[in-house]
Amino acid sequence: MTGTSDTPGAPDAPGPSGTERAGRRARTDRAERAGRTDRQVRAVRIGPRSAAALGIVSAVGVAAFGWPLLADSASGLAHSGDAPWLFAALLPLLLAVAVAAVADTGLDAKAVAMLGVLAAAGAALRPLGAGTAGLEPMFFLMVLSGRVLGPGFGFVLGAVSMFASALLTGGVGPWLPFQMLSMGWVAMGAGLLPGPHSLRGRRELALLAAYGAVASVLYGVVMNLQGWPFISGLASGISHVPGDPLEVKLAKFTAYVLATSLGWDLPRALLTVVLTLTVGGTVLRALRRATRRAAFGAPAAFTGAPFARSEGGNAES
Repeated sequence: MTGTSDTPGAPDAPGPSGTERAGRRARTDRAERAGRTDRQVRAVRIGPRSAAALGIVSAVGVAAFGWPLLADSASGLAHSGDAPWLFAALLPLLLAVAVAAVADTGLDAKAVAMLGVLAAAGAALRPLGAGTAGLEPMFFLMVLSGRVLGPGFGFVLGAVSMFASALLTGGVGPWLPFQMLSMGWVAMGAGLLPGPHSLRGRRELALLAAYGAVASVLYGVVMNLQGWPFISGLASGISHVPGDPLEVKLAKFTAYVLATSLGWDLPRALLTVVLTLTVGGTVLRALRRATRRAAFGAPAAFTGAPFARSEGGNAES
């Protein structure tokens, strides 16, 4: 007799060794990680109400930025010096409504914790280059975070990060709501880029670097639209004149951008590209690892199995 039995389920039937079990667990873990990595994590779900709030605040934001170009000479808005201040007062209220709507539809405790960490990191990065040739390293973090965590989280992160950095640097003023909205658009746009579930590696980094460069320049351009009407009368060749035709306004605004901010916008774009291509892969992996461990959207299950077993044992005894 050999001491083993051919009967299935016999106590002494040989089972898989520890090495085999460890190998199976490792293969299962790798498969699960690969499956999770192929999907973009949506830390904040955009429902109908939050989508409507984002659409409204974006539409008002476009009007707030573009009214100097869009208002013709016959409109009362074109001749009003109160328009920039009106939009500066209106945008914070709409931003608050949009952020509250997004948070109410899907910002759980884990997403709030992630938002706090990334907003603090972005606020800390901004002063490192602010005022030095436009070098702002926070842009690459906003782009990568929006890519990993989705457009809803990206919009909230961009707005909150810019608000926190303004409090940190003392940059609070009528321009702040415009900065918050613009940075929200930058991070939200990164979450809407193509291939969120399949594009990885160098191609993804190249896509994010190109987007970061364009977004960095466009951020400066739209912020120039916000400040352009305030310099009326300072320089006739580039100042905003409400009664000018659209083509004259465009020519003056182009000259204004070239004379005032392009020297800051291009270094910002270059720094964003360099940081994305050099450390972007590491940051993306860290963000995706953190979001996998956070398990956003996973329902909480309280099975109470140990208690149930103990109760069952007491009931049977």
